[in-house]
Amino acid sequence: MTADTSSIAAPPQVDGSTIVGIGASAGGLEALELFFKSVPVASGFAFVVVQHLDPTHKAALVQLIQRSTPMPVVEIEDQMRVEKDHIYVIPPNRDLSIFSGRLHLLEPAERRGLRLPIDFFFRSLAQDQKERSVGVILSGMGSDGTLGLRAIKEMGGTVFAQAPGSAKFDSMPRSAIDAGFCDVIAAAEELGPKLVAVLRHLPGSRNSADLSVRDADRVGLDKVIVLLREQTGQDFSQYKKTTIYRRIERRMGLHQLIGINDYVRYLRNNPQEVTLLFKELLIGVTSFFRDPPMWEQLKEEILPALVAGQPQGGQIRAWTAGCSTGEEAYTLAMIFYEVLDAASPPVPLTLQIFATDLDKDAIDRARAGIFPDNIVAHVSEERLQKFFERDDRGYRIRGDIREMVIFAPQNMTMDPPFTRLDLVICRNVLIYLEPKLQKELLQLFHYCLNPRGILVLGNSETVAQCPDLFDSHAGKTRIYRRLDDLMRTSRVELPSTFGRVRTTSVATSNAPAPVTNLQTLADSLMLSSYCSPAVLTTASGDITYFGGKVGKYLEPAAGKANLSIFAMVRKRLGGALHAAFAKSVREKIPVTMSDVLLEADGREQSVKITVQPVMQPSELRELFLVLFADIDGVIRDQPGSQVEQVWAYADRIAELTEEVQQARSELQAAHEEMQTSQEELKSANEELQSTNEELQSTNEELTTSKEEMQSMNEELQTLNQELQAKVDELSEASDDMKNLLNNTEIAILFLDNNLKVRRFTNQTTRIIKLIPSDAGRSITDLVSVLDYPTMAQDVNDVLRTLCFHECQATTNDGRWFTVRIMPYRAHDNRIDGVVVTFVDISDSKKLEMTLRQTLAALQDRCSGQTIELETAKTLELLIQQAQVVLNKKLTDQSIELSVLKADLNTNKKNQP
Repeated sequence: MTADTSSIAAPPQVDGSTIVGIGASAGGLEALELFFKSVPVASGFAFVVVQHLDPTHKAALVQLIQRSTPMPVVEIEDQMRVEKDHIYVIPPNRDLSIFSGRLHLLEPAERRGLRLPIDFFFRSLAQDQKERSVGVILSGMGSDGTLGLRAIKEMGGTVFAQAPGSAKFDSMPRSAIDAGFCDVIAAAEELGPKLVAVLRHLPGSRNSADLSVRDADRVGLDKVIVLLREQTGQDFSQYKKTTIYRRIERRMGLHQLIGINDYVRYLRNNPQEVTLLFKELLIGVTSFFRDPPMWEQLKEEILPALVAGQPQGGQIRAWTAGCSTGEEAYTLAMIFYEVLDAASPPVPLTLQIFATDLDKDAIDRARAGIFPDNIVAHVSEERLQKFFERDDRGYRIRGDIREMVIFAPQNMTMDPPFTRLDLVICRNVLIYLEPKLQKELLQLFHYCLNPRGILVLGNSETVAQCPDLFDSHAGKTRIYRRLDDLMRTSRVELPSTFGRVRTTSVATSNAPAPVTNLQTLADSLMLSSYCSPAVLTTASGDITYFGGKVGKYLEPAAGKANLSIFAMVRKRLGGALHAAFAKSVREKIPVTMSDVLLEADGREQSVKITVQPVMQPSELRELFLVLFADIDGVIRDQPGSQVEQVWAYADRIAELTEEVQQARSELQAAHEEMQTSQEELKSANEELQSTNEELQSTNEELTTSKEEMQSMNEELQTLNQELQAKVDELSEASDDMKNLLNNTEIAILFLDNNLKVRRFTNQTTRIIKLIPSDAGRSITDLVSVLDYPTMAQDVNDVLRTLCFHECQATTNDGRWFTVRIMPYRAHDNRIDGVVVTFVDISDSKKLEMTLRQTLAALQDRCSGQTIELETAKTLELLIQQAQVVLNKKLTDQSIELSVLKADLNTNKKNQP
């Protein structure tokens, strides 16, 4: 949370128009065109477009946007005044800011090559326009604009973002949405009408005199607070009403509702809106090293002093209340690390930071310790390299810095605090609370801090509510030192007390007055059972009710008003009353002390004192009834003669001696009980603190384990995706090989070392009777049409000699095949069976037989005749050509088989 500056009026503008800042990057031109096509011409708003542009390229963005809208589109010039119904486009190689409605161009600060012009302009827009500032994020890469939107939300402005699903590049809008700053999310073509409708219903700027909540709206505001408490469990009744009302007005404007009663009905019908309003009230505006002078003073003065005051091997304990997404806690850890690193000689100290916030989602993001790239605007290059690790999601905080911080969701006004702290940082939280709650929290911080502990507040916060508890530290920053007020007697109310008191006051607001109720019950008790003077007291002796005339036995003590019965009882009754009361409280039984002398009106009266616990009625249970009764006939006048006086003095001395002895015994017993109780309380307090720390540590360990499990789950999911992709690749390769083998028209049979079928192609079934279920059967058990009885023997010879075997065989239907048997080598050069190929050479055989028959016929016809030498040579040449064709075909088939074998080996290597 941050300082509430909405009470400062926005600077006057030339024409009173609302200025809408639009940020876009890669792929943003299409989104800009769709956006401006949907914006009415006379919307009454001014639009300023900031886009990532090539600094060396002349931009044509003005002409491109002008095609989509009739509104004038101009490139910004320095000190240009903003006018409504105009579109202003940033020029290349410039940063843009706005002041009093005028646009100012600046030379870009080339900081490590990463420029964030959208963040720069949005922050300037937020400072200039306050709650009237409007930011729009469209398609783009990176996270530029997110920090600027944070500033706009801090000032109470409105944020729109393009839906990531409709963005060409969704990094920028997704970063803004994940940060929780967006009020409206829609496609680019829908953002224009939604923006116009929402902005026309939002409340305008108001000065401080207009910020009070109207009486007519106060009842509705109370109802909203009740609904928030019922659904979220958080009580906003002690928050400043004007702050809550402004947030409600924004939500009403977003839903285009007119009155707060309409919004109450909307809340009742839409429970999710209660959650959104709760998030709106908890906007956590923070960043690394925010307010640099304060952090510099902590580094140079405060932390070195704390380190110097710690013993060797000690621990500094700090609490950052309202830590939001953790930047402040991590900043403190980095500063402490730098202080220890600069110490000479090295100091063996550790820092334990407790970081808490009401927003559980913010705590989850803080625990992750991952921040976007735009933190380079606040963290130096040296610190980025020293304390962060770069990954694909941005910058991750280093492990040893992360271990210094324990994150936990906590409501400071309801949950128990941390104790024995050296440093408390609570910046820009108190300003949202009512003065009464501010004072209670300051008292709580004083209780939590060690002597001379440090309290750090925001720039708009002070300790004026409790000037006797803290002393301002030197400098202009809001750093205070705890004072030890030994004279302070008021009780410090812990958060559980806050909630209990408020709940009780609400629950009993219509109940009868407790005093009247007590009087009725006490009178009924005494009139029904007793007639003597009596008083009702608590277990500690505080009188709650007087019954009858007790002035004879009690009298007010001088000094500050005190209703303790032991302070009011007359002296001579004190010893007996102490003894009886202590025994009755301890044993829960009636106790009577008789013959107790009371001096009154110059005479001594014997008195009986009875102390008994009250059992009925139940409303008075836990109270004690003390009754006083005179013993009739036992009245002694003051002694007359000297002898009687001596005896009376002796009796008095003996009585006083007995009372002193009794008082000493009671005092000794009370002292021992007090010491025992004190030791038990100390022990219990230490155990509770230890238990609290253990629970915090256990919670952090469980959270860390959860984070580790989530990280491991993400890694497993990534590995599973990779394996799935590998399986898909292997399936595709297997399909390719299957189609290749089936289309080569070559029958291939794979056998293992035991001559069992492993795999085969479709063409093999035309030679050997195979079906898919024959996998695993021995080749000797299968029926084959091939006339090759020695096939099993040849396979065994190949497995033994590792030399391939080739032969020709015929089938019973007249087909011829070249059978080649080769060893099957795995990727690790291991022999794992054989590959048998069957190449159909029937056509070649038929050609050869035809040629031989033709040659025989010619020889028979020419028998007995002289055949010319040329004719014989021609026939011989014809036969040689036929053999060449046959050999070529066999060679081609052999090459195909070699390629097929290489592909099979490659496929085998790729399989897991």
